[in-house]
This record gives sequence, C-alpha cells and structure tokens, in this order.
Amino acid sequence: MDPTGDFSELEGDPNYVLSLARGLKVIETFEGHTEGQSVADVARRTGLSRAAVRRLLMTLESLGYAECTGRVYRLKTRVLKLGFSYLSSTSLPAIAQPILEQVTEAVHESSSLSVMDGDQIVYLARAAAKRVMSIGLSVGSRLPAYCTSMGRVLLAALPDNELAAYLERVEIEALTPKTVISKAVIADIIGQVRANGYALTDEELELGLRSIAVPVRTRQNRVVAAMNIGVHAARISTAEMMDRFLPVLRENANMLAHVLG
Repeated sequence: MDPTGDFSELEGDPNYVLSLARGLKVIETFEGHTEGQSVADVARRTGLSRAAVRRLLMTLESLGYAECTGRVYRLKTRVLKLGFSYLSSTSLPAIAQPILEQVTEAVHESSSLSVMDGDQIVYLARAAAKRVMSIGLSVGSRLPAYCTSMGRVLLAALPDNELAAYLERVEIEALTPKTVISKAVIADIIGQVRANGYALTDEELELGLRSIAVPVRTRQNRVVAAMNIGVHAARISTAEMMDRFLPVLRENANMLAHVLG
C-alpha cells in the first residue's frame, strides 16, 4: 500500500490481507478528528463503501478499539496498544533515550528523535527541558514533514523519485506566516539539507519555535531517524544554534549510529 492508501496494486498478492489493510486505514482516518466520525465521514476519507466501513467499525467496536455514540464513532484507548507494541518491540527508542537526555543536559534545551511514517514524522523518543512551549510534543506525536527540521532531514534521505512523489501529493498548509508553502522552494531547501547534512527551521511550525536537526545513520550510511534540538526563538539565535548546538547534535547522532551498528 502506498502512503495515500491505495490498495489496488497489492490486491492480487495471495499474501496480502485486504480486510486487515482496510481496517488499519479506517483507524488512521481518525487522526485529528477529536469529535469522532460517522460512517459517511470514514467512507469519504478511505474511498470504501459505507457498508464496508460500517462492518469494519462494528468489528473495531466489538474488539474494544472503538465506541459508538449515536452515529458517531470514536477510537478507544485500546488503540494505543498498537503503537506501544511497536515502541516496545524496537530497540531504537530505548537506545536513543539516554543519548537524548545527554543532549538536553548539555544544551539545556529539549531534544527529540523521530522517523518518517507516511507523509509525517512520528516522535519515538524525547528529552524535554523544563521550559514550556505551547506546542505539546511527546512520544507518538506526529507533525508534517515539510515544515519541520527532522522532517526535512528525513525527506532529504529519500531517493529522488520518492521525494518527487511526496512533493506532488502532499498538501501544504501555512501553519505560521513564516511557513514555506512553495513546493519548488521546499525542494530547493531539501537539496540544501542533503548538501549540508542538517536542517534548520525558523518559526515555520509554530511562531517562537526554532529547531535544528541532523540525520541518524547506521554504519552502512543508511538514515534511520532524525535527531533535533528545539528552542525558543526569542532566546536563541540561528547563529548560536549553528555554532553551539549543531556540533552537539552531530556528536550524539554519531554516538547513536555507533551503538546501532
């Protein structure tokens, strides 16, 4: 299945369970819809028939993953077990956490580790400084890739054809007056990230938030994650981030890469 949710090219594969794929796609449509969704809402977002969606939602309800009030379905906390199953089955977050804490202790700013998931980044580990920012970030948080430092680092690691496909399908939203919304400009920025080996975003995700990120590579030079430091723009200049924070990030990303092997 591609990131847009098209199952067609896999339907002939005897090892492909279409009903499972559809059920997972239904779960994904609830992201950002805190008020819940109707059968019609889910059908529109998945492209499935209402009858198929109704059966899938009723199955999720019977398994304890969803609940229904009137015509509105909402996911239940049992869905979190799916994410926790991933986090507990991979060594990356466990290995990264003490390294992130080391970064945060060194610079007294929050640091995070993320990977690409579809067209977004998802946070796998985080060490938060005691400063409060309006944007609430924690393990499992998801953000757009196009306007975040870690997202741009991870996009820069994609093959050219995959990056082109991403830029063609992604919907760009101006989250702040500083968000870059031109796909051509974003493509140029990602090219610079490839050349420089880091990404720096300046108040594109949230006003007052600056972030710098570097790739985490294996010894085989494969990018497996991105590591960043986020700061209040009023306190830390972009020059200071480059001079003081970038070396710390690179050193600790290399350390993580060495541990990963």
